[in-house]
Amino acid sequence: MAKTKAHPFHSIHTHGLIRVGACTPHASVGDAAANAAETIALARQGDAQHADLLVFPELNITSYAIDDLHLQTAQQLATEAALAEVAAASATLRPVLVVGAALPRNGRLYNCAVVIARGLILGVVPKIFLPNYREYYEKRWFASGAGLTGLDITLAGQTVPFGTDLIFAANDLAPFVFHAEICEDYWAPTPPSTMGALAGALICCNLSASNIVVGKARERALLCASQSARAICGYVFAASGPGESTTDLAWDGQAMIHELGELLAESTRFGRTRELVLADVDAGRIAQERMRVGTFNDSARLAGDPERRFRRIGFDHQPDFADAGLLREIRRFPFVPNTPELLDEDCYEAFNIQVEGLLKRFVASRSERLVIGVSGGLDSTHALIVAAKVMDRLERPRSHILGFTMPGFATSDCTKSNAWALMRALGVDGAEIDIRPAARQMLSDMGHPFADGEPAYDVTFENVQAGLRTDYLFRLANQRGGIVVGTGDLSELALGWCTYGVGDQMSHYGVNAGVPKTLIQFLIRWCIRTSQYDGETDSILESILATEISPELVPAGADGAIQSTEARIGPYALNDFFLHYVVRHGMAPSKIAFLALQAWRDADAGRWPRDFPSAGRVAYDLPVIREWLEKFLVRFFATSQFKRSALPNGPKVSGGGALSPRGDWRAPSDGTARVWLEELEKGLPLS
Repeated sequence: MAKTKAHPFHSIHTHGLIRVGACTPHASVGDAAANAAETIALARQGDAQHADLLVFPELNITSYAIDDLHLQTAQQLATEAALAEVAAASATLRPVLVVGAALPRNGRLYNCAVVIARGLILGVVPKIFLPNYREYYEKRWFASGAGLTGLDITLAGQTVPFGTDLIFAANDLAPFVFHAEICEDYWAPTPPSTMGALAGALICCNLSASNIVVGKARERALLCASQSARAICGYVFAASGPGESTTDLAWDGQAMIHELGELLAESTRFGRTRELVLADVDAGRIAQERMRVGTFNDSARLAGDPERRFRRIGFDHQPDFADAGLLREIRRFPFVPNTPELLDEDCYEAFNIQVEGLLKRFVASRSERLVIGVSGGLDSTHALIVAAKVMDRLERPRSHILGFTMPGFATSDCTKSNAWALMRALGVDGAEIDIRPAARQMLSDMGHPFADGEPAYDVTFENVQAGLRTDYLFRLANQRGGIVVGTGDLSELALGWCTYGVGDQMSHYGVNAGVPKTLIQFLIRWCIRTSQYDGETDSILESILATEISPELVPAGADGAIQSTEARIGPYALNDFFLHYVVRHGMAPSKIAFLALQAWRDADAGRWPRDFPSAGRVAYDLPVIREWLEKFLVRFFATSQFKRSALPNGPKVSGGGALSPRGDWRAPSDGTARVWLEELEKGLPLS
């Protein structure tokens, strides 16, 4: 039976990802034929793993540490013959190969990157910066490529472009554009890859020999990460490994792939056999990021628009858009790091950003009190413990916080008792105002059916309660010299899950407005783990974390089921995932669905953040992702922007973005979701 071809949705190429590899061949000491065989073996391995681009170490065809043998005619002839073998072998292979060789031209010898694809040599890039200090003396053998542009070279029977003005671009896969530099080039204050990136390369490659000394691996990693962040690119680094001459030096075979400052993959070091490390670089994301960062375009302009000077070497890559899986980790919670160390760092920073933001507003307003509605839910709990820390830092009593629990028609004993327990444990000035009489009066004045005993639990019924709570808080703040601390979070603002103006959308300061729901849970856990409060408070916080998220505005049904927020608007884990990729990266909905599927389809795959409860480790298939993504797009783009356009002040917390109209997100209040819904419909499989 013939195998059914996968829908293009399942291909990384559909979504702008390029599979790149950093290669560590087993080198020889000047045996070009053996080096060619190693190169071909890794090329075939990369082909089997659907690689698009493979980067080899500096002079991997020639060998690096052969000293004056570089100047021997026999060595140079052997190198050219080996390149011809590699080119011939590449004819039936998928990956573009970037290999290193010493090549003579016009009475000079150059240390070069040679780009090979589908049997053709596409171009040759000479090294610019030649180290001639400490253990290096490359100027003894090689000429610098500085200033060499617009030239060509005849190599292995082909006349091809030669110079430092080359970038390579697939004619049939738009995001596949790359540049090559060699070893010392990226140690220089002005790496050639900077100009390559400004000329349009989305992936920068470094062919490196780079002998190892103590501490150098950290320095290489720092340079790769910083260059990928500063030049807004993917960066592929491959250093020489086993087999090179150890007459005076040693080699560790370090290979790394970075994207926008983040390490995607790295090799083992000091191995004894060849190795290929692969990762899928999101070139589409890189292109989007460049559009967002005006400094990138300004730099290109100040550099004289390098794209005018670079030759763009086109080639036919022939992508098949097959399902090759995904070789990169996609965090289920993009606002929450997976590693314990980074999670602690991020929680420390996020919590203190909130504390300092609220502290400044409290002092600047010359208020005497912080006024906060305490429901016993996650958001008000987090706002309250932030407020408590503000008072601690100001060395004021926590009783200057006025906490009010305001039970309505669906308030449960559990949340109410948690609210009171937390206020008592923290030592705030707590009080209770039953809003039900005022709500009944308002509903009666309006002629609402509920006033006549009907179970009419519509949006009016809900918002009467939400509005009364906020109205009480503002008047209490007026009465007692305070400011109202907002409790609504970033996720609710994204979905419009807040009552506009007279409800929880409004406050004097929205301390949670920059924090998504998924991060709030981890912030509370961090407070427990790092003993920010006492044991009694920690115990209550644990109880609140275990409580189902509910607005508690509609009474439980006959079956006893309470009103569930996530049943109505979707899992916050998915909504926060969608939010991150829409606001931070501007990705198309079909790509967001693709990434969500990779992250969420298998609960047992990948890493979960520390302290995430086992019961919450669920999976979502594509139909579920699609259902909630469609609803998210409607809520975010079509129905909720007017609430965000009138947000009170609040601190930006996450690099993933905020929704303040004065900051990250500015959009029309009367927009439509049609463009995003149509893209999703077009891009996803029918079933």
